[in-house]
Amino acid sequence: MYKFELQNKFKLNQLQMMQFDKYSVCLRHFNNKMNLTSILEPDLIYIKHFYDSLLVSSLVRFDQINSLCDIGTGAGFPGIPLKILFPHLNLFLIESSYKKTIFLNFLVKELSLQNVYIYHQKVEKHNFRYDYLITRALGKLNVILNLIYPLLNVKGSFIVMKGPNYRQEFINDKVFDKFQLKDKHVIVLPNQLGTRVNLLFNKLI
Repeated sequence: MYKFELQNKFKLNQLQMMQFDKYSVCLRHFNNKMNLTSILEPDLIYIKHFYDSLLVSSLVRFDQINSLCDIGTGAGFPGIPLKILFPHLNLFLIESSYKKTIFLNFLVKELSLQNVYIYHQKVEKHNFRYDYLITRALGKLNVILNLIYPLLNVKGSFIVMKGPNYRQEFINDKVFDKFQLKDKHVIVLPNQLGTRVNLLFNKLI
């Protein structure tokens, strides 16, 4: 089963695996009431949501940072899986859908996660600043960078999770002058279930 791919790759302990198991059950249960994900097969949830979310741990030393903000988190990806892997993190989740924040609040309690803060608001209405931001599938790269610019401290880091066609999104936009592409990881999911490109930007000005 793919859950063992997840466990072996990221050296998860029994508690963490129990949390991911509960996450999968909650995701499928709530999806009957609200549109959280089109991926409902349990095996695929472990790879395309959980495994995929944790791949960014090779890009940033999350064990050496204190807090992370996930913008447009949806059903909690990648923020909640990263919180499970790195329980010391102070995690901030921004989501504009009220129904999804209901799910997130339930999930955080169900998984017994501490220091998780959920904001029901649009990203542009959020007025806190962070050293580390992350997002998955929020939109085009230039749009995202313009959106998160006010939320990121100077020299702060922004992790963007993209697919293999990410190069098409590097268009002529002045916002790219405000960031440096510091690192890039291209990863193929197990059993050829897709290619992921994780980008790490630093804010320059």
